[in-house]
Order: sequence, then C-alpha cells, then structure tokens
Amino acid sequence: MSSTAVVLLLIAAFTHAGWNFLGKRDHPTLAYFLVANTMGVVCVLPILIYYCSKIPFIPPTVWMFSIISGFFLASYMTALAGAYRVGDMSIAYPLARSLPVIIVTMIIIFLGKGHEIGEWLIVGIALVVAGCLMLPMKKFHDFRLQNYLDLCCLLAVLAAIGISGYTVVDDEALRRLRQLPGKPFDPAFRQLSIPLGAVLGMVLLKEPHYLPKLIGLAIVFLGLILVGIGYPGYFMNCCRETAKMGVPPGNRRVLVPRRT
Repeated sequence: MSSTAVVLLLIAAFTHAGWNFLGKRDHPTLAYFLVANTMGVVCVLPILIYYCSKIPFIPPTVWMFSIISGFFLASYMTALAGAYRVGDMSIAYPLARSLPVIIVTMIIIFLGKGHEIGEWLIVGIALVVAGCLMLPMKKFHDFRLQNYLDLCCLLAVLAAIGISGYTVVDDEALRRLRQLPGKPFDPAFRQLSIPLGAVLGMVLLKEPHYLPKLIGLAIVFLGLILVGIGYPGYFMNCCRETAKMGVPPGNRRVLVPRRT
C-alpha cells in the first residue's frame, strides 16, 4: 500500500472519530447526523456533476439497492444517535464499529462460503467478541447479563446491524455496477478510528475509563487487525476456487464493512 493511501486512511480514521465526538458532545440527535451527512454529500457533489454523463448507464437495480442502502444508513444513524444520548461514546462507538465484522462474517457463512474463511479471521472474530463483552464491565468479575441489556448497548447493536445491512447491499450494487472483484482495503488501518473514538470519549468527554474497558478496547483492536489479515486470505481462496471453476474472480465478492 502506498504512503498516500496510508495518509488518506489515517485522515479518514481521525475524521470519522472526530465527527462522532462532535455529535456526542454537541447534539446527538438524528437531525444533527442528517446535517453532517448532508455536508458530506455536498463535498462529493462536484464528482457526481463531473461524471453526470455516466448516470444514464447506471442499471435500475443499482438505484434500487441505493434506496435499500439508504434505509440501512438511516437506521444506523438513528440507533447511533440514540446510543450517544443514553450512554458513553467510549462504549457505543467501539461496539457499533466492530460488531459488523462479526455480522458480515455470519452472512458469509450463511451464503455457504464459510469453508473459505481463514484461521486468522476466526481468531480475530473471537477476540472482537471477547473485547466487546469487556467494554461495559466496571470490574473483571462484573460479568452479568444486566450489563449487556443496557439501552446504550442495545442501540449500538442496532447501529451495527444497520452498518452490516448497507455493507452487504452496497457490495451487491457495486458488483452489478462494475463486475469487479471485491478487494479488502486494509480494514486494520480503517479501524484505527475505534480506539481514537474511545480515547476522545474518555479524555475529552470525561467518560469512565475502567480497566476492563481499556483492555477490551485493546483486544477489539487486535482482533480487527487479525480480521484484516484474514480477509485477504479469504479473497485469495475465492480467486483460486473460481479459477478452477472457470468463473471470473470478479463475480465472487468479499463482504468487508466499509467506512462510513
């Protein structure tokens, strides 16, 4: 990966954690998130205008998938805003950003591709699960179901489902639009926003920083790095299998939670 790509990914990680911090600190409402996303649309609008001559070539099914993806995005934003209103960013943000890795992998297994999942990916997912279980705990022996039935945690899970939903839908839309192979784009770098967001919540918003939460964050981050290592292996398996079958690799996709 080039140095330019690294810099862009780091900027994206800081930006994503930053706008979530501002949303939590100022006005964690759906209206605030709507304004934030509208500003993002305005920023990329010149690109759409530049390629406006290509719009008629977009298949109708892609527009349909775009509408469905928008529904999942709205669900994600609504749940995340609710989680920020009732709980800590240092819990809601890591949960919402890391759980899609688990959910999307479950979808891969459901689609019958589980045999292609590598060992590193499985280990990474196990670490993500363990780290997420530690985030709401104040002490290591404080393992109770009540900790996870907290409204903040439940809303964060709903936000994660929304992320997973538009990840899968966007993946299918891009496949139909370009017929290009799915390529894992350094998810380990992208997930740098998770510890950054948690640190912003604990340092600037003065949220509690219990030892289980700190260790849980470290475990989640390590798990996501291993998932980032495992997904390229999954992609290579897809390429080998499709080569044997005489099917172009571009028709086989790898579902990786994209940055929002």
